[in-house]
Amino acid sequence: KVFAHKTESTLDDFIVTLLEKVGLPLSYVLMFYLALKSLVLPGATTRVLNYAILGVIVFFVVKVLVAFIGYGFMVYLRKQKDDPLLEKSLQSIMAVIRIALWAGAVIFFLDNLGFKISAVIAGLGIGGVAVALAAQTILKDLFSYFCILFDHPFKVGDFVIVGDFMGTIEHVGIKTTRIRSLGGEMLVFSNSDLTDSRLRNYKLMERRRVVFKFGVVYQTSLSQLREIPKIIKNIITGNKEAVFDRAHFFSYGDFSLIFEVVYYVIGGDYNKYMDIQQEINFSIKEEFEKRGIKFAYPTQTIYLPKDTF
Repeated sequence: KVFAHKTESTLDDFIVTLLEKVGLPLSYVLMFYLALKSLVLPGATTRVLNYAILGVIVFFVVKVLVAFIGYGFMVYLRKQKDDPLLEKSLQSIMAVIRIALWAGAVIFFLDNLGFKISAVIAGLGIGGVAVALAAQTILKDLFSYFCILFDHPFKVGDFVIVGDFMGTIEHVGIKTTRIRSLGGEMLVFSNSDLTDSRLRNYKLMERRRVVFKFGVVYQTSLSQLREIPKIIKNIITGNKEAVFDRAHFFSYGDFSLIFEVVYYVIGGDYNKYMDIQQEINFSIKEEFEKRGIKFAYPTQTIYLPKDTF
């Protein structure tokens, strides 16, 4: 046990603990059983003894299986950085597994005692099929829940867009997932709706591509037009949270010369993106005022012949 604590792996610690809790008691029981077997006992007593040792072995086998499954879940949970939703869900799954294992153990033990349980199992199978057919939607949502749980398309706190709806994940349940919309109302989706939909998760966004345009007046000189992309590049590259891509004289508009700018914001935080865009806009306004470059706005110029007056 001392040696196990010195290693980095938790598997040896788990095995040592399991041997203490299961191995030692089981070995004592087996030694007691072998000691009794060496005695000459009546036939009925021998049968009771055999059934008793079978029950003990089945009990300890189930304990070992439950322990190994629980250890596997614990290792998986640690790799997921102790996700609270995952931890709660794994506890529920573990409870179901325990019930299934103990039920199987009881059936196995009763079968060895001589009880005819095949008819009961067949009846349960037919009943299970009937329940499954009647609860197809619920089962579909349940399987979708497991897909969400283990595939991690989103988790609580993520900002997502599903079709025309958007909001922050607040709760992921066995049947439904709840999303708090930007307007404040609670949107409730069945889990199968989310797994069957094209869902955009902005929390997982590593960087955001930003495209914006602006126009300057037609009276802007050619030298100023050539200078504008350099001004934009210097402004964006001066921001540590932004990555410049390009800035070009894009097209001739109805009342302006249009420039298009593309850059990237590191991370998917929308507030962070808006703060950066605001600083860039302030800087563009400041630099243009220094150089006498004027932004365009809708105007009309009317030309009248001299002989009109």
